Amino acid sequence: MPDGPPNILLITSDQHYFSCDRRAWDLPEEFHYTRWTGEQVRARLEGAAADGRPFVIMANFHDPHPPYLVPEPWAGLYDPADMVPGEVVPGEHDRNPLHFRMTQEEDPDFRGRFFEDHAIHGGHSHLVDRGELQKDMATYYGMISFLDEEIGRILDSLDRLGLAGNTLLVFTTDHGHFLGQHGLIAKAIHHYEDLLRLPFIVRWPGRVQAGATSDAIQNLVDLAPTFLAATGLEVPGIMTGVDQLATWCGGEAARAWSITENRHTRTNFHMRTYVNRRYKITVYRKWDDGELWDLQEDPGEINNLWHDPGAVGLKCQLLREFMQATIQCEPTRMPRIAGA
Repeated sequence: MPDGPPNILLITSDQHYFSCDRRAWDLPEEFHYTRWTGEQVRARLEGAAADGRPFVIMANFHDPHPPYLVPEPWAGLYDPADMVPGEVVPGEHDRNPLHFRMTQEEDPDFRGRFFEDHAIHGGHSHLVDRGELQKDMATYYGMISFLDEEIGRILDSLDRLGLAGNTLLVFTTDHGHFLGQHGLIAKAIHHYEDLLRLPFIVRWPGRVQAGATSDAIQNLVDLAPTFLAATGLEVPGIMTGVDQLATWCGGEAARAWSITENRHTRTNFHMRTYVNRRYKITVYRKWDDGELWDLQEDPGEINNLWHDPGAVGLKCQLLREFMQATIQCEPTRMPRIAGA
């Protein structure tokens, strides 16, 4: 087993949102930004190995992400006819806040009550022809396959350079994606599990058990303190995440809950979501409406319990837990050094 602190390699995807009117890009794959990102990572690995120095690399892949545009052969790798997009369940938004229902309108106006900027993420109609959505989904899968190839090349480089044994590698992303689920597309202003439950893979030979799975709750703010702990460095008090290193290595779960926030500039829209092992509750800064989901009994998040008279006690309990969790998130920048 190698001595000393590990190298760290964090692989993420998804950067910017925009749209286009085609899916097959005539730009050759060797000039595509997915290939470029992979090449940059491998070049840095080569440099670190040549110099014999440790490294921390954050490999930010842009895709998969709208626009649904990728070079061949990836653009034609999957048949749109084989794609099965998600669908809205009739009536599922009847008990949801207004902005859920507005996404199912032809030309909703989110300005005024919700946004000053009409084009903000999710604040638009999400109605898409099913055939077009199948094409988007096939292209999305092609993007993922292209990404898989580049990650494979990075892993091959770690092996070839003799770095794999002492590199802590994490694969994740910043948010999920809608391809028809709940009648939604791309990213949105809706904290369904489709958006919040992320792919998360950890590899650290000799420390993290290969092939093991865990249902421990994670949050992306935990990455920095965990990486610092892995390298033996002190975690600054300003950080709000928790050290997940013991959890990754098969120990007790470091978290019983997680909080996700969604806010935008020039907007009235500000939401926070608290989730524990069974329940999820979302509150808004300016409105009385919200969401309350029983993820055990209603994993598809169809039956919003926020206004259910039978769930009043549960809602009060979760709101108390939410407030306590919010307080626990507050960082302690430094130890107290005076009594006053």
